[in-house]
Amino acid sequence: MDVEDREEHRAPESLYVHIPFCKSRCFYCDFTTFVKSPAAMEAYVDALVAEWDMMEPLEAPLATAYFGGGTPTLLSASLLDRLLGAMRERFAFRRDAEITFESNPDSITREKLRVLRHHGVNRISFGAQAFQDHLLQAIGRAHLRDAIEQAVWAARDLGFAHVNVDLMFGLPDQTLRDVEESVAAVLRLPVDHVSAYWLKIEPGTPFAKWHEMGLLNLPGEDAEADMYQLVRDALIEAGFVHYEISNFARPGGEARHNLTYWRNEPYLASGIGAHGYARGERYAMERRFAAYLAAVREGRRPVSERRWIPVEERAEDQVILGLRLAEGVDGHRFVERFGRPIEAVFPGVAERLLAEGLLERRGTAYRIPDAYWPVANAIFERWMGAADIH
Repeated sequence: MDVEDREEHRAPESLYVHIPFCKSRCFYCDFTTFVKSPAAMEAYVDALVAEWDMMEPLEAPLATAYFGGGTPTLLSASLLDRLLGAMRERFAFRRDAEITFESNPDSITREKLRVLRHHGVNRISFGAQAFQDHLLQAIGRAHLRDAIEQAVWAARDLGFAHVNVDLMFGLPDQTLRDVEESVAAVLRLPVDHVSAYWLKIEPGTPFAKWHEMGLLNLPGEDAEADMYQLVRDALIEAGFVHYEISNFARPGGEARHNLTYWRNEPYLASGIGAHGYARGERYAMERRFAAYLAAVREGRRPVSERRWIPVEERAEDQVILGLRLAEGVDGHRFVERFGRPIEAVFPGVAERLLAEGLLERRGTAYRIPDAYWPVANAIFERWMGAADIH
């Protein structure tokens, strides 16, 4: 069986669903989001369910489903009930499936949490970002610190097995002390996963405009590196495993859906602006709200882009995504997928990085040494365009 045939037989077992609504738009955000009326949200849920009916039948039960946004929990409790009831009618799930909902602390209520639990949602991810009210206001968040703590404790009380909190560092006017306080606040909460991200100034956002005008007082690269190290040291000391560049989990709390991405496994996508990867093809859904609804009304699944991924690019993705993980990129899995070892597909690359100390070998896997995770992008570049699969 050649590489293309193997690709055809990789059945997706993960589903990403995009819920594009937000109460307001954060100053750093470039995701596909909209501020819409309750009527528009209801129309979207109806369209999303209709889109599910257009999807090809699953070949295997879903192992993970992830509802991202936007703010999925901005939907009313009744709409969440309708959406998740429809999901259960249309998709089969493994008994141990992980089902995640993203949420902003100001958008959640105990009633909504009960609806999510009733339908089997067992993981919730709160976009906290920081625990200082002045920083939350400076980045355009709609919540304050108290709302974060109340939301996390409510989720614990209502039986969520896994709770994640997102943090950001490198924010305007943020200090090392601020980051230290935020991590300490997280560690007082019943969470088993923390995602910690650098601020990235995205084109087209208010932050991009203000940065160009010289109005953002950013900490700078050295301070950001110190912040990253502080986050890492504090979480590891508290018993979290640093299993991916930006992600930390207590043992057993790893985000299984996101591991699908990092291990370059196939996944399905649904909803406005969602991206999927299956059968060797990456595809994107329609990003415009009216166009998405119109396509569904006309009986067309609103896929706006499809791109067949050359084998060399798949091999590159397999390595670069895998190197984001502490486990590294597994040599056996690479050979199983591509029929040749990493060293043969990327001649000389691994050897040079090993000699420079920027790569290490553990068993059958290559990984980036912990000390070099902050400069991982420079290591990724060494693999780009270097694949020779033939």
